[in-house]
Amino acid sequence: MTPAQLEALTAATLVARAKAGDARAFGDLVRRYRKRIFALALHLSGSESDADDITQDVFLRAFHGLDRFEGRSEFFTWVYRLAVNRALDARRSRARRSESSIEDDDPRLERAVVVDSGGDPRRAAELRQTYARVLRALDELPAEMRTTVVLVALQGLSNAEAAIVQKCSRGTIAWRMHVARARIREAELRGGHDDAPGISSHLEALLRGEGFLADFEPT
Repeated sequence: MTPAQLEALTAATLVARAKAGDARAFGDLVRRYRKRIFALALHLSGSESDADDITQDVFLRAFHGLDRFEGRSEFFTWVYRLAVNRALDARRSRARRSESSIEDDDPRLERAVVVDSGGDPRRAAELRQTYARVLRALDELPAEMRTTVVLVALQGLSNAEAAIVQKCSRGTIAWRMHVARARIREAELRGGHDDAPGISSHLEALLRGEGFLADFEPT
């Protein structure tokens, strides 16, 4: 049995127990997926407070709607869909209030910098510039395309899983990824590479490994 199959079986068992009235089983589901749902909500909403609210709301909705969950898809794709819808609503609400997505204290930016800088203030300052440019390019993508990139490149879903979450075909997911790669590469080129340190190993694994960032030759 593959890790993915074991994960699906474990989740299905917990769902069955939760539907039978085992509250601890649902608590196990929350603990199993909370970090991933929070990260998804944070990437899509751009707000840590919104991500907290979304995560809490998603699992509350999942708990109250568990009887209606028929198991035709995996539990995590179901809660992912709930999170995507709520996060995009929160993002649109912020846009209507004319709130900027990328700010000096953008939580996505700060979290990435803390992880990758290794406590080096100079490295942190350099990474902040690079990451801000990458996040800005990501935020400029259309909502559905941005969601696809987050699901596949940052959350590690397969094209098939992302298609289930977004209720579209695998071909649509593949097309969105192809176009997003081109747009983010273009943005990285526009931003200039000479005055930036490049992408660190962490973000490189997430984005360059997915083909979103071109390999630049030094000049």
